Amino acid sequence: MVTNGNSSTRVMLRRFLAASLATAAIGACAVGNADADTPQRGHVEVLELKVQNDQYEAVDLGPAGPSLGDMDVYSGTAVQDGRRVGRGGGSCQVIHIDAGETTTQCLLTMEVERGSLTMQSLWTKGASTPLDMAITGGTGAYSSARGTVRFWGIGTPEERARAEILR
Repeated sequence: MVTNGNSSTRVMLRRFLAASLATAAIGACAVGNADADTPQRGHVEVLELKVQNDQYEAVDLGPAGPSLGDMDVYSGTAVQDGRRVGRGGGSCQVIHIDAGETTTQCLLTMEVERGSLTMQSLWTKGASTPLDMAITGGTGAYSSARGTVRFWGIGTPEERARAEILR
């Protein structure tokens, strides 16, 4: 069964995911521009980011309501200094339910001009921010990227992120 994510928990998750996506895009673009031809080993790029959602769908795969395997799928754009710098998306899949707390594993990929960044984390639906996502790698100029992206204001118009990318 596919729903439109009308519950407040799904709306919050959608906004969180959009913020994550935008953050990753901005970070990847900025890193690509920082060391265009010869990235320095151990170099840390710090980026302050803004996020925009464009698509979201909640997929209810088991019994009605939260159950193992349910997913939230999303996409969006990354914006830096008022301009679009990337695109991407991801999903969060329910992996544990206990006493009303639903834990998801979230995976995100952001594509920019010189490659892509990948991120992942566990997230408890409805948890307050900040949320830290691990940068797990990438492609192209970001093939050895590691670090953390921290998100605040998830699901609000003020959603923002700070990426610390180590290459």
